[in-house]
Amino acid sequence: MSEPLVLALPKGRVLDESIALFGQAGIDLSAIKDGSRRLSFDLPKAGLRVLVVRDADVPTYVDWGAAALGVAGRDVLDEHGRDLYEPLDLGIGRCRMVVAAPKAQRSNGRSEQARYGTKFPRITERWLAERGLIADVIKLSGSVELGPIVGLCDRIVDIVSTGETLRQQGLVEIETIFEVSAKLVVNRAAMKLRGAEIRDLVNRLGAVK
Repeated sequence: MSEPLVLALPKGRVLDESIALFGQAGIDLSAIKDGSRRLSFDLPKAGLRVLVVRDADVPTYVDWGAAALGVAGRDVLDEHGRDLYEPLDLGIGRCRMVVAAPKAQRSNGRSEQARYGTKFPRITERWLAERGLIADVIKLSGSVELGPIVGLCDRIVDIVSTGETLRQQGLVEIETIFEVSAKLVVNRAAMKLRGAEIRDLVNRLGAVK
């Protein structure tokens, strides 16, 4: 019996959506939601071992071969720039990467020499460069919306779904940088070694997404 394929899934909303999508494809991952704090699950009926990790770590696990494949959002993939095979956009975890600022700043049109707070410095720097803007980019790990309130930065770049968190902090969207959804990503060596199994999984997911 062959070793199970190792699949890295991100914690949070995308985990729940992944379980639902895989279930529609006849791949039962429901045992992951057993209420425990386990991070590794052997699912022999599915031929998988599932690792539940932080969303930002999924590309690292797949790139270094600790997982053969994983589910990661475009935001994470663009920020980390790993050399992964991306055979399928799963259409889950939908949100937007946006630039946001306090309402007053939007009205006065201030943009030159602004400071941007973000969890995504590479994406932000590319966006600024494409527009010929010069700005300081401050990397934050959480509570990005707080930055403009306390004067740490003038604007933020972050992912939003409904935009309610922005509104509660008095921020408004200035521009959408790109739409985000989760993709299936595959380690390139694993694709060569276990291509038939991986293609079968891709085809099953592609039929129901």
